[in-house]
Formats: sequence, structure tokens, C-alpha cells
Amino acid sequence: MIILKTSDEIELIAQASRIVAECQKVLAGLVKPGISTLELDHVTEECIRDLGGIPAFKGYRNYPNSLCASVNEQVVHGIPSSRVLMDGDIIGLDIGAIVGGFYGDGAITISIGEIDSKKELLISVTKEALQKGVEKAVVGNRLSDISHAIQAHIEVHGFSVVRDFVGHGIGRQLHEEPQVPNYGKPGQGPRLKAGMALAIEPMVNMGKPGVKVLDDGWTAVTTDGSCSAHFEHTITIEPHGPARILTV
Repeated sequence: MIILKTSDEIELIAQASRIVAECQKVLAGLVKPGISTLELDHVTEECIRDLGGIPAFKGYRNYPNSLCASVNEQVVHGIPSSRVLMDGDIIGLDIGAIVGGFYGDGAITISIGEIDSKKELLISVTKEALQKGVEKAVVGNRLSDISHAIQAHIEVHGFSVVRDFVGHGIGRQLHEEPQVPNYGKPGQGPRLKAGMALAIEPMVNMGKPGVKVLDDGWTAVTTDGSCSAHFEHTITIEPHGPARILTV
């Protein structure tokens, strides 16, 4: 069941989402060669709590940290560790926060030092694909209109859409209905209605779309070892006009 949110509930989601966005900005200023992903995790938790939120990921289905830090071939759910970032790496930073019992969720991918042009294109195309999806998140469209817009933009640039993980509804739970795939034909699925809150999150591989989960039970990596990028916004469907992006 898709739960429509009241204006008061949307404001709590917005507060949580703003914390996510602020923490992303803090991490973006710290990411550099020589820093470990565990150091970034510590900063994330401190940032979320200082801004009045609760880390959404820590303890979620026994996930051990506040940040998902996915480097290079890691697609999503990378567990922070002593791994040190190196010049030429890319890293996906996925953060969630809770305010007043409601969730905000967002992700960005950042380059470490100097990266090659193919990685730069992967990051920019993934970010653009998220925006293409958000533009379709308007009253009267179908859910798959979001999905199709994302897929079309990714594939025209020669990259692959991850199928194993998708976006989702969000609210009192981190993951609610509906699922929001990043692929599919347009004009399918439920009609978009005002009050829907969605986390739209394209995950894009430089090579083939296949992924596998490592023995830690969380870290998803590309099966062909190619790099992957991830961007995510929490948004709400508005009664009139474009979607409201909350993770800003």
C-alpha cells in the first residue's frame, strides 16, 4: 500500500532530508586521498546527531554503520572500514537520517583527486539520470515514467542500469511501497499522486549491469569489476508543478 503523507509529515521528512544534504556537503569537503571510509563514517554520525537527527542506517537490519561508503566497483551498501581512499577512486556516499520518526535518504558519488574521463562521464550521467527521473515525478504520470526516463538517459551513453536494487517509497519506514525501478517501459504502474514521498536512486555501472553481494552480507559489487556510481534524492509529489526535492 502506498501511503500518502500529510503536510506535517512531509515537513518531518524534509527536516531529515536536509540533515542528509548538510552531511553530504561536510563529507564532500573532507573526501581526499589518504582518508579512510571509517573516518568518514564517524564524521557522518557526528554530523547527523549534531543537526538533531538519528542515523537511519546504523542498526537497520543489523547494518553496523551510519554511512554506506561504496568505492569504485562497489555499487551500494559498502561498509566503512580502514580502507584508505586513493587518487583516482570514486566513492558513493549514502546517508539516511530520522527526525520525529520520519526518514530522509540521499546519495552522491564523488571523485577522489584526479579521475579519468570515463569515470567523470559515469558520475555526470548518473547525476543527470536522477534529474531526468525527478522531472517525471509529477501528478498524473505513471511510476514507470520515472523509471524509463532514468534508463533511457543512462543507456544512450553506453552505461548499464543496475536491476538488483531499486528506489523506494519513504516515510515512517526507510523502505515503503512503491518500489521505484531505474528501468522499464513508460506508462506503467500506479498513477503518481500528491503526497507521495519517494527516494529515487539510479545505480549505474560502467560495464555490465550484473552485481553480487560479498560475504559481509551487505557490500554489492559489479560482477565484471567495472566502476559504479549512485545518486539519490528524497522527493515529494506536489499537487501542482514539479516534484519537491528534499535532500538539498
